[in-house]
Amino acid sequence: MDYYQQDRAYESGKSLSEQFVRVFGWMFIGLIITGVTAVFTANALLTGAIGFSRLMFYSLIAVELGLVWFLASRAMKMSYGAAATAFAIYSVVNGVTLSTIFLAYTASSIAYVFFISAAFFGFMSVYGIVTKQDLTSLGSLFFMGLIGLIITSVINIFLRSSTLDWIISFVGVAIFLGLTAYDSQKIKDIHYAYAGTDKERNVAIVGALTLYLDFVNLFLYILRILGKRR
Repeated sequence: MDYYQQDRAYESGKSLSEQFVRVFGWMFIGLIITGVTAVFTANALLTGAIGFSRLMFYSLIAVELGLVWFLASRAMKMSYGAAATAFAIYSVVNGVTLSTIFLAYTASSIAYVFFISAAFFGFMSVYGIVTKQDLTSLGSLFFMGLIGLIITSVINIFLRSSTLDWIISFVGVAIFLGLTAYDSQKIKDIHYAYAGTDKERNVAIVGALTLYLDFVNLFLYILRILGKRR
């Protein structure tokens, strides 16, 4: 490898590192916003300052899904500031809905599971970034598994099987660990496609949203297994 190629490789690696700093930075900001919002809302619920009706809760879920769809489909076409703002708004809404976990589980077990989830997530994300193996086929497999997981979860709402619920939780952990690695590699590929363009920073928002969703879902499934209920 001549000096020119070495310089190009160095610049490419530096650009990728800077991009992942932005990705994880925005993801961390999103998690902080969600966490603070969840704690504030949970305290308000416990003190009776606010109340949640079933209709309100499911309406917020619908808003969340709408925001995810909007960000996933429009983030690369929006300005960087608008995409970041939309991500922050989504983090707030998700924090409101996640506040209910503080009513169901002890704070200590939530913190314990959070750090366990962070360790698993970090390992799989680093693996996805550094591995030379193409994870595309595995990503498709995990996505199909996710569809099956959603369908099974809906069915179990009516069956109310505790055994099936445990199986769903363990399968959910496996699926989102795999998706974490796959999505991390995919973000790397998307970065190279947009590196040097005016949309390079928008990739960070898309990547942060993707990994944020992976982490939150991984955390929730592990919480269902290890969380200590009140």
